[in-house]
Amino acid sequence: MAALTEHAFWDLVTAPELGLDPQSVSDNLKSKLTDLTDQQLIEFDKYFGISMRKCFTWDLFGAAFVMAGCNDDYGFSEFRCWLISRGKTVFENALLNADSIAQCSPVYFLNEQPYPYIDEYDLIAGLLYEERNDDELPFIPSGSDEPQGKRFKDKPKFLKLSYPLLFAKYWQ
Repeated sequence: MAALTEHAFWDLVTAPELGLDPQSVSDNLKSKLTDLTDQQLIEFDKYFGISMRKCFTWDLFGAAFVMAGCNDDYGFSEFRCWLISRGKTVFENALLNADSIAQCSPVYFLNEQPYPYIDEYDLIAGLLYEERNDDELPFIPSGSDEPQGKRFKDKPKFLKLSYPLLFAKYWQ
């Protein structure tokens, strides 16, 4: 049994087509994860948790707010799942500059609105593990209760300054 590498994690988690609907992205990941061993599922879940913590920032929360009106913790969690599904390069660029997300295309639209969310993408490995073993994955603390950094200002004039590309593309 080979250990799951970070490179393999990104290969597995990255959506095959960037404009796919969220359910298709989730189904694709689930089909890939079924071939992993239990130990590899544990390692995959660890990498996913690390990635979720890395992008738990006010800067990215502000980007989600500008792009799609995201204004709650649950929505921000699903936005971060979507961001991870875009692949390592997009993810790392967004960590350095949240406004770079404006260059991600295509983006799935629901009811003519951008929909950068994937519901429970972060739970797929755990659910597969539980189905196989009648037991949950080992618990890994999720980290901070608050996003890192300084809270974004939600007035349009500040959002336009902080996220010029996202604001021009998505603000309505």
